Amino acid sequence: MNQNQYTIFLAGDSTAANCPKHESPMAGWGQFFQSFFDDNVTIHNEAMGGRSSNSFIEEGRLQGILERIQQNDYLFIQFGHNDQKSYGTEPYTTYQSSLRKYVLGAREKGAYPVLLTSVHRRKFDRSGKLENTLGHYPNAMIQLAEKLKVPLIDLWSKTKCLYENLGIEESKKLFTILEPNVHQNYPDGIEDNTHFSETGAREIGKLVVEGMKELELPVVAYLKT
Repeated sequence: MNQNQYTIFLAGDSTAANCPKHESPMAGWGQFFQSFFDDNVTIHNEAMGGRSSNSFIEEGRLQGILERIQQNDYLFIQFGHNDQKSYGTEPYTTYQSSLRKYVLGAREKGAYPVLLTSVHRRKFDRSGKLENTLGHYPNAMIQLAEKLKVPLIDLWSKTKCLYENLGIEESKKLFTILEPNVHQNYPDGIEDNTHFSETGAREIGKLVVEGMKELELPVVAYLKT
């Protein structure tokens, strides 16, 4: 591999994962992330629906990445949604200790970890402001990033701005929200305020790219213009 080539591994949950065709138009932001880059960058989207920071490790998924990741590759780490579940973690203890394993594992291989706070769910209050459904998990990740000096892309803040700027109605287009008899995969309709539509997945991808530019990561030299 020559020095002008980069690989980015994505570790995360369903909000970043590749969704199967039978769930279309549901999509994770990692599904289309390759399209932002030229041939010098390869995306390996290892994100998997339903996984928390600890269950991803317990299933051997982090180990699988660390066996393949090489010097100067990137590991993007985005968990939080499923860490809230019974099999998950607690923000300032087990969540941080799980995330630390991704960071240190990548660094041991000479790769670069990047932490990404969770994307917001679409839940507005009556005044049109977004409600935080993610508890202390985003702040716990921000705290850990500062402690370990890890680059951080704050998708929690970026998605809040995106959804609120679009508003209650327009933001629906970002998510898998369909009326009955509109799409063959959802004959009864669907209202999912967590998982993105293909449109939404691409918009979140743009926010990740924006964060990469803000961090001045060298790989942004290979973004398509």
